[in-house]
Amino acid sequence: MKILFDKVGHTIKPFNIDEHGVNFEGKLQKSGYHRLELVGAIKGDVEITCNRCGVSFDSTMESSLKLTISDQIVEDKVDLDIIEFLDGEVDISFILLSEMNTFRSEYHYCDRCDNSDEVFEMEF
Repeated sequence: MKILFDKVGHTIKPFNIDEHGVNFEGKLQKSGYHRLELVGAIKGDVEITCNRCGVSFDSTMESSLKLTISDQIVEDKVDLDIIEFLDGEVDISFILLSEMNTFRSEYHYCDRCDNSDEVFEMEF
């Protein structure tokens, strides 16, 4: 889902998308001449891999999100939650997939490995 940067004004523009079983609902609003504010919530089940045994399983992802979106290159070291879309379109699907990949990259253990105290060693 792409939204033209210039079409977002000071009036709240809501959005709601579902991709890969995950829902991303929120709103966009102009917060400056070249900036938008995105506030939203992500909810759904994401397939992840256990970092210990390698088994795939579904885990519930629930997070709130507050980002600044710019249509220019930003060199701001104070606010690190800025995403730049230089082509004039805000790609909501890209933001959702990025957040899902961040969730997948964290350490996750399946129920069996999370409750196990045994030493785990694998030879290849």
